Amino acid sequence: MPLLPRVARADLHFWEEPCISGKNGSGTVFFSGCSLSCVYCQNYDVSHNELGNTVSYERLAEIFKELEQKGAHNINIVTPSHYIMAIKKALDIYKPSIPIVYNSSGYDLPSALKLLEGYIDIFLLDFKYISEDRADKYSNASNYPIFAKQAIAEALRQQPCCIIENGIMQKGVIIRHLLLPQGTREAMAVFDYVRENAKNAFFSIMSQYVPFGEALEMPIINRKVTKREYQKVVDYISSFDFRNVYTQEHRSADTKYIPSF
Repeated sequence: MPLLPRVARADLHFWEEPCISGKNGSGTVFFSGCSLSCVYCQNYDVSHNELGNTVSYERLAEIFKELEQKGAHNINIVTPSHYIMAIKKALDIYKPSIPIVYNSSGYDLPSALKLLEGYIDIFLLDFKYISEDRADKYSNASNYPIFAKQAIAEALRQQPCCIIENGIMQKGVIIRHLLLPQGTREAMAVFDYVRENAKNAFFSIMSQYVPFGEALEMPIINRKVTKREYQKVVDYISSFDFRNVYTQEHRSADTKYIPSF
C-alpha cells in the first residue's frame, strides 16, 4: 500500500456492537489493504484487491470531521494497522470530540500500538485464532496468536477500564471472535483466554460467518455456522460469571449486512 492512506468507504455504519453503533451509527472509515490474507474475507475487494481512493492527510482529517457532523457516535477506523502514521497525522490536523475506535484484525505489533497512545479511546480487536495451525491455514499467519495476545495486552494497558455513557462506549476494549464452522473448541479457548487475561474487556462472539472467496472451495469452512454450533459456544460462555458479552442472532450471517464499497 502507498504511504498516503487509501480509503474504500466512509459513512455511518449501524451494524457494530450496540455500544459502538448506538442509534446514530458509527462513523466508519474502511481502509484498503490488510496485513492478513484470510481465505474467507468478506471485504475481499478492499483487503485483497485494494479497492479505494488515495487521500491526503488533510482530506482524511476532513472525513473525520464530516462523519462527526453527521452525528456519528465515534470515528471507527477499520483495518488501520498499516496506516498508523497517516492516521496520527490526520488526527493531529483535526481531533474529533467523539471517541476514536481502533478496529483491527488483532494482528498488530505492540510497538505500533504504543505509537497511538493518547489518540485511541476504544480498541475493537479481533481475536481470530488461538491455534497456530488454524491461523496458518485460514489466514497465512501462524504467528497470529502471539501478536493478538500482545495487542490485547497493549490495548488494555492504554485503556484499562470501560466507560459507557448513555449506552455508548467512551473508552475501553472490545475483543471479537468470529465463530467458524467446526470452530467451537477454538471459540471456547479464545473466550477462556479473554476471561482469564482481559477481565475488564467486553467480549463479542459473532455468528455472522458467510463463506467467501477461496473459502467456498475449502472443506469445513465452505458453509455457514449452524445454530447448534453457535448455541454451544454461547451456553459455554454463559456458564461463567463474565457479564460483558455481546452475542448475535443467527440471521446475521447474511450478505446484506456487508457494506457496499
